[in-house]
Amino acid sequence: MAQAWKERLGILLQLFWVFFRIGPSTFGGGYAMMPVIEREIVGRKKWIDKADMTDMISLAGSAPGGVGVNAAAF
Repeated sequence: MAQAWKERLGILLQLFWVFFRIGPSTFGGGYAMMPVIEREIVGRKKWIDKADMTDMISLAGSAPGGVGVNAAAF
């Protein structure tokens, strides 16, 4: 049980750290964040593949609200 919590906490900390580093690029707007998110999520961490990233950008752009926030939520 304790091992599962440690794994979950580790994943949450990784997510926090990745998006904490992406945060300074938000001054360029939501679409300025997309290459940074892609480099981190697709290239370095390999959490999703290129096709899923393309789908994420499409959904984030078509949903109401900020593109960067929608992409991060997806």
